[in-house]
Amino acid sequence: MRFPHRHLYPGLINPLRWNHGHKALCFSGLCSELRHFPWGNLPLLLIPLFIPSDPDWASSTLGVFICLSCSGIHRNIPSISKVKSLKMDHWDDAQVQFLAKHGNAVTKATYEAHIPIYYYQPTYNDCQVLREQWIRAKYERKEFTEPGKQLPYTDGVKEGILWKRGRDNGQFLPRKFLLSEREGCLKYFTKQDSKEPKISVKIDVINATFQPAKIGNPNGLQITYLKDNKTRNIFVYHKSGKEVVDWFNAIRSVQFHYLKVAFPIASDNEIKSRLTRNFLKEGYMEKTGPKQREAFKKRWFTLDHRRLMYFKDPLDAFAKGEVFVGSSENGYSVQKGLPAGTQGNFSWHYGLTIVTPDREYLFTCETEADQLGWIAAFTSVINQAMTPQEYAIEAYFKFKS
Repeated sequence: MRFPHRHLYPGLINPLRWNHGHKALCFSGLCSELRHFPWGNLPLLLIPLFIPSDPDWASSTLGVFICLSCSGIHRNIPSISKVKSLKMDHWDDAQVQFLAKHGNAVTKATYEAHIPIYYYQPTYNDCQVLREQWIRAKYERKEFTEPGKQLPYTDGVKEGILWKRGRDNGQFLPRKFLLSEREGCLKYFTKQDSKEPKISVKIDVINATFQPAKIGNPNGLQITYLKDNKTRNIFVYHKSGKEVVDWFNAIRSVQFHYLKVAFPIASDNEIKSRLTRNFLKEGYMEKTGPKQREAFKKRWFTLDHRRLMYFKDPLDAFAKGEVFVGSSENGYSVQKGLPAGTQGNFSWHYGLTIVTPDREYLFTCETEADQLGWIAAFTSVINQAMTPQEYAIEAYFKFKS
């Protein structure tokens, strides 16, 4: 039996937007209704943000379809979510009716009714801790079901201990951090009873991005800020995934309210786009010097929008150098390969060249996939027009060189 009466299943059916195709996908192990559900007609709003393709799993207690990677997270919360395979598990009639009645659209309207605009909603590409705490925040803690809830990231102030990597010795030690919306800054103290902070950073120059693989901890967070127009990295983690994600969203909250005051006519979505961001690309490349005759050296590169930074070690506090990547209309481009006659010893043979108005920067990648990935990342930046603020940054780079 198919689902012939679409209006009876508001949770599953979004009449405003349909996928193309009308083929029926039969799932062995499902009861008759779900077994012959016309999957090609499955509305886009049925698919949660995480799922890049047709899901094979669902929560029979929440009434939502879920992807493979998030099915494991749901299994770890058995008190609220029972995960079943759409292909292999048996579904009784009551479970099918529950799934049909709810679905992702209806469930979202309940559990995501009052998400603060600054709260980071992860995708399937994000790291485990972000996705897990997003799921727990919705279904376990029910943080977004009512307006005006007091939550750890909504107060405008947050204080606590994070384990911070030492700039010189590389050891992670507990440090007190204080985030204040009133002062518009983030501070950290070397001792819990210290009155003066080791560092105080204005909130509008801070970025935060999760880096579990680089830091070597599943809850690893990289905080960056500009100091004398140079990027400073701070690497932290907390043993609690909830706590470190609360810190992350508290930073976004303070940034949002700070920018609302600084730019009163800007829309909420415009301000949201200026909050924390992920790096466009990171990884190893080889580089040579300005004379293009020096030996190529392996370095760790980070592309943070228009700033290309390179480090001897991925966890260095400061970059060894930074390059401004402007727009094509201002004489910037990226080219596949190295200039003819390039000298210097390089062990990687997939080259690329960044052309700026002042000089060319030569890099080599280990694989063709790396080369094409970097070219795509640079191209995405170069094709964007520069803002007035970015012109000022470009001028600073030219002045210091």
